Amino acid sequence: MSRLIRIVAKGIAWLASLLPQPALELMLNRAITHRSQSLPADEALRFLFRLDAELYALQGPLAGVYGDGVHTKHKHTSYHDFFIERIRADERVLDIGCGLGAVAHDIALRTGATVHGIDLNEDSIAEAKRRFQLPNLSFAVQDALKLDAETPFDTIVLSNVLEHIMERPDFLKSAMQKTAAKRIFIRVPLFERDWRVPLKKELGVEWRLDLDHKTEFTLEQFAQETSEAGLELVHQEVHWGEVWAELHV
Repeated sequence: MSRLIRIVAKGIAWLASLLPQPALELMLNRAITHRSQSLPADEALRFLFRLDAELYALQGPLAGVYGDGVHTKHKHTSYHDFFIERIRADERVLDIGCGLGAVAHDIALRTGATVHGIDLNEDSIAEAKRRFQLPNLSFAVQDALKLDAETPFDTIVLSNVLEHIMERPDFLKSAMQKTAAKRIFIRVPLFERDWRVPLKKELGVEWRLDLDHKTEFTLEQFAQETSEAGLELVHQEVHWGEVWAELHV
């Protein structure tokens, strides 16, 4: 059966390469509609949600290509502004899990603060150094779970990082102590972003935005875990299915 599936899949891929785009879209639409309408509701939903997950996984990397190497969410959601409006020029800022460095660069450029970005991925740090050069901006390869801050920081930025960590309250407490930072900005995905999320979970279908996410937060969970870490919530906003928060020690 698996050999037959591979043969059919190759045939479909070959046919898809020959069809004009409108014809391909019509064919796929009709095939998906026919299959979903022929199944019981729970199986139809599982079928559609699995397709949805596959499409989402394709959309993210393509959004990065379309954005010339930077995911278009940086532009469309304006979440950089949340950090920038709250950071002063005289601060030392540590961006943990900085990725390709877009947030760190924007903070350094627009606030004048001294910003240091760290990430475990060597390729990401190499690309960040290639793309962004400012006198008040630096990058280094470092494991966020093994922080070793040689100099103190005033502020930490965790932008879509906390959800990748298992022992989150312990991590937050340790990060604040090791860096001597007095406040932290956190951006995390919200479990309550869409009615389909709990339905996917109920049906046993992958519901996370990223397979590496250890959790996606309810507001109650976020409040509980940050409180466990000894952090006081000073300001919180919900945008684009995410929590954006400022917390102090």
